[in-house]
Amino acid sequence: MAKTITIRIDDDTYEMFRKAADGERRSISNFIEYAAVSYITGEAYVSNGEMRDILADKALVKSLRKGLDDVKKGRYTVVG
Repeated sequence: MAKTITIRIDDDTYEMFRKAADGERRSISNFIEYAAVSYITGEAYVSNGEMRDILADKALVKSLRKGLDDVKKGRYTVVG
């Protein structure tokens, strides 16, 4: 079932979305949904081949495990 959400954006961002949506012949709502899904699936997930490469890198896996352990123990600093 589709859900409705409300977002607040400034005028410049709205114009950016409007122009991009027009260029793809989409509604602004559909363009934002499409852009968000594209970003999430492109940035947050890796292919099976990429995951094999990551898991094959023992030093990287060790570093990731250490980082996860540090987070669990509260040894981190939020920056930004």
